[in-house]
Amino acid sequence: MLHVIKNITDAIHKLLTEDPVRPHIPQLERVGEHKDIFVHRNEIDVITAITCVSYLDFIPASESELFIKCESPTVAVFYTIWSYAPGAGRALIFEAVKHIKENNSNIKRFATLSPKTELANKFHIRNGAIIFRENNNTINYEYITILP
Repeated sequence: MLHVIKNITDAIHKLLTEDPVRPHIPQLERVGEHKDIFVHRNEIDVITAITCVSYLDFIPASESELFIKCESPTVAVFYTIWSYAPGAGRALIFEAVKHIKENNSNIKRFATLSPKTELANKFHIRNGAIIFRENNNTINYEYITILP
C-alpha cells in the first residue's frame, strides 16, 4: 500500500529523521512543488520503506542540484530510500513509479542520485537499473526497462 507525503503536516513526516542516506536534508526541502515522499505500508498498515523524489528536467550530478526549480519536469529523481523490511525498498520503488506514471504523464525518465556505495550499487543493479553516470561524490542510476 502506497502513501504519499505532500507536506510536513502529515504525521508520517517525522520518520524522515531516520533517513540513513541524506539525514541532513531539511524536511521542508523534501516537500512541495515537484517533490514527493513515498511510504510503503504492508498489509497490516506497518510502514516498511520510505523514499524521497525530486522532479527535474535533467539528471542531477550533485545533491546541490536536487532542488533546482524547473517549469516542466521530465525526470523523477529518487535521492534516498530506506526500508524496515526485506524486499520493501524494491516494492516501494515499483509502486512509486507506477503512481508517478499514472499521475504525471510529463515524467519520462526515472533516475537516482545515489551514494557511491556497494549497497546502493547492488540494490539498483539488482532491481534493473543501469549506471547512467558516475559523478564526483554520487552515481546516477537510471531505470529503463523493467519498470511497470
